[in-house]
Amino acid sequence: MSFSIAIRPSQCRTSCLRIAALHPLLTRGCSPLDTSRTRLQAKRDVPTARMSTQAAAATGAGGAAGLPTADAFPTLVSPEWLHQRLGNPSLKVLDATWYLPNAGKDAVAEHRAERIPGARFFDVERIADPASVLPHMLPSEAQFAAAADALRVADDDALVVYDNAGIFSAARAWWTWHVFGHRRVAVLDGGLPAWKAAGYEVDASPVDEAALHAPAEALRSPPGSARYKAQLDASQVRGWKQIQANVEAPEEQVVDARPAARWRGEAPEPRPGLKSGRIPGSKSLPFADLLQDGRLRPRQELAAAFTEAGVDLARPTVFTCGTGTTACILLLAAKQLDPAQRAAIYDGSWSEWGQLPDVPVATGPPSD
Repeated sequence: MSFSIAIRPSQCRTSCLRIAALHPLLTRGCSPLDTSRTRLQAKRDVPTARMSTQAAAATGAGGAAGLPTADAFPTLVSPEWLHQRLGNPSLKVLDATWYLPNAGKDAVAEHRAERIPGARFFDVERIADPASVLPHMLPSEAQFAAAADALRVADDDALVVYDNAGIFSAARAWWTWHVFGHRRVAVLDGGLPAWKAAGYEVDASPVDEAALHAPAEALRSPPGSARYKAQLDASQVRGWKQIQANVEAPEEQVVDARPAARWRGEAPEPRPGLKSGRIPGSKSLPFADLLQDGRLRPRQELAAAFTEAGVDLARPTVFTCGTGTTACILLLAAKQLDPAQRAAIYDGSWSEWGQLPDVPVATGPPSD
């Protein structure tokens, strides 16, 4: 589509400069010698409209589509949705790629090689509690706020997080922002592979190395105050003592996202020194059962998967996995079925439970 802007001859030079500041593609054909009307052809599809303060606020700078309010903001977005809004200055894109230690991949190197234009790197492994021996445990409010400031994320920004596997570690980043009180944050369904498959461009230019590492460094030395206001919702997080109490007197259903063979104790854990097995009474719902080609399955299939695993999402629920990462995929899927779903995540998950000396561990097929 195209749109036109009527400009008086005396305003043409000033108007062109202002429009160029919003989006360089919009100045095509605009000249101070034009004495009647300047027609601007946008490269991307945008609605036909006359530029005004009201229209600019509705569509975002550069003709980018507008962003939903916090109450209406989705938890999962398509590549098309993101592409239409990529020029909006209130939208920030974060690459949250992370891999298991036995994957043989380097998330930082992949970010350096290519990324969605404008994306910054959210280091799942390092934007975490630096004092914990467990992988990527939640940091403190002050630490997370320092990292958010270094990422140049404001409290009212809209966020889209993605990873290079489709949907994997992005769900953990989504939950981390969500649990610290950020209201507008979504996962890119299908991640970078889906973005590229849709034919959208990637940025392969050199990254700013200082900016790449700034969030993790800021987290380790947080200032006395921060612009970003992080507020941890502890009701969405579980620790091992709460899980142990729940084993002894069950009130919440615990659902494990690890592969079924690890849940049964038949396959080794990817991290050395951990026992094999599961939290007694937990149910098995491997996160891979909720995905197809790196995307979440349709809602009807997600509902069937939870039902077949014996999970009643109307009940209080805790999701767990190996490190608190793929458990967040289960929560993301549950949110597609019920946006008000408030299931918790066992942050330490099996990386913690599997090394504790005096907690019970179940193995084999379920007894019930």
